[in-house]
Amino acid sequence: MTPFQRMVASALALLLALGPAATSAFAPAASRLASRAHHVPTHPSPTQLSFLDGLNDALLSMDQSAAEQLAGPFFGASLFPYLGFLFFLQVPQNETPKGVTVGFATCLLFVFLTIPAAIAAKVWYEVSLADSDWLHGSAESLLTVTNLVTVVAFRQALSWKEREQNGLTGNVPESVTSYDPMVKLVGGLTALAFLTALFPALNGAEVHTPYLEGFLDIPQSSIPWTATHPEPENALTVACWIIHVTSLVEFLVAMGFCWRWADVTNNPRWRGLTWGLIPLHSSGITACTYHLFYNSIPVLVPLQAFLTCVGNTTAMYAAYRIATSNGWSAPWGQLPFAEFRDDDVVEDGIVMEDASSLVGFEDLGDALAQDNDYSFIAKLFAGCALASYGIKYGEVWFDFPFESELGLALAFIFVPSLLNAYKWYKRSLDPSFEGWF
Repeated sequence: MTPFQRMVASALALLLALGPAATSAFAPAASRLASRAHHVPTHPSPTQLSFLDGLNDALLSMDQSAAEQLAGPFFGASLFPYLGFLFFLQVPQNETPKGVTVGFATCLLFVFLTIPAAIAAKVWYEVSLADSDWLHGSAESLLTVTNLVTVVAFRQALSWKEREQNGLTGNVPESVTSYDPMVKLVGGLTALAFLTALFPALNGAEVHTPYLEGFLDIPQSSIPWTATHPEPENALTVACWIIHVTSLVEFLVAMGFCWRWADVTNNPRWRGLTWGLIPLHSSGITACTYHLFYNSIPVLVPLQAFLTCVGNTTAMYAAYRIATSNGWSAPWGQLPFAEFRDDDVVEDGIVMEDASSLVGFEDLGDALAQDNDYSFIAKLFAGCALASYGIKYGEVWFDFPFESELGLALAFIFVPSLLNAYKWYKRSLDPSFEGWF
C-alpha cells in the first residue's frame, strides 16, 4: 500500500468513525433527511461489509515505520499554522496576558526537544519514542509544562479581571504584563524534565527502563490480585500516565478559561478559540488511546498528526478573528470569510455569566477558584493521579486493550470529542447548561 493509499484509507476510517456519532448528535436533522429519502438500505450489504473488513485489516496491518512516515508530513506542516496562531495571539490590540502567550509558545519547546528523544529511541533501541518509557515520559512532561503554564497564567489574569469588575482593588499580576515570570517557570520545569532524562542516560538505561524508576508504580510483589492479562513490556508507568492525563485535563481547563476570557473582555471571539482548540484536544485523546492499546495500532499515529495539523490551523484562524475584532489590520486586508459583525460584540459593560453549577473538567478553574496556585495544581495532579492508577491497573482486566480493534479505538477518540464539541455548542446557546465531563 502506497503512502497515498494509506492516507485515503485513514480518511475513510475517520469518516466511518464520525458517521454514527455525528448522526446521533444531530438526530433531528438526520430524521428530516431520512424522511425525504427513498429506498435507503438500513443494513450494509455483504459487499460493504467485505470492504469495511478489508479496510480494517489494511489499516491494522500498517507497521510502525509506515505510520511514522505518513505522520511526518502532517506534523511538519502543523508547525506553520501554529506559528501563525502565536503571531495573531500576541498582537498588541488583543491585550493577551503575556504569561498565556508564553504558555502556548512553550509548545514549540516541547516539539523541538521531543525530536532528539525520538532519535535516541530509534538509534539506541530501534523502537519508537512511545515504546521507551523513560524517554517518552521525559519528553511528554514538556507538554504538561506547556499546558500548566498556560492554565496558571490564564487563572491569574482571570482572577484579576473578575476582581476588577466586582469593584475590588488589587495589584495586576506580573504574568499579565510581563513575560518574565512564566519564562522563568518554564526554564525551571524544563531543566527538571531534562534531568529526568539525563540521569537514566548516564546510568545506562535500557529500552524499557521505567520513567522516574517507576517510583509511583505498585510493586508486583505487593499486588494482591492476579489480573486477566499480564502487562506488556511497553506499558506506561503511573508517572507517565499522570503526564498524559494531566495534559488532557489542563488543556480542557485552558479551553474553559478562553470561554471565560470572552466574558471578562466583552469579546465573544475568544470563544472561537475554544472551538479552534477542540481538534488539538482530540489529538491528545488519540495519543492516550494509542497507549491504552499498548501502542499496537500504528495508524493512530498519523491520525494524531492529522488532528494536530487541523487543530493548529483552526487555532490560528480563531486567533486571527480575535485580532481583527480588536482592531488589528492585516497588511493583506480583511479575509471575506472572517469579517467581523457588529452584532457579535457583547454590549459594553454587560458580561454573560455561566452558571456556577457547571461541572465539566474545564470548570475546575471555577470550582477551585478560592485555592491559591499551589493548592490548585496539587488538587489537579492528585485527581489525575487517581485516574492514572485506574487506567494502568484497570485495563489489564479487560480483553480489548490486547485485541487491537481499530473501530473501538476510534470510538474512544471520537465519542468524547463529539461530546466535547456538542457541550460547547449547548453552552453557546444556554450558559446554564451542565456539561458531562
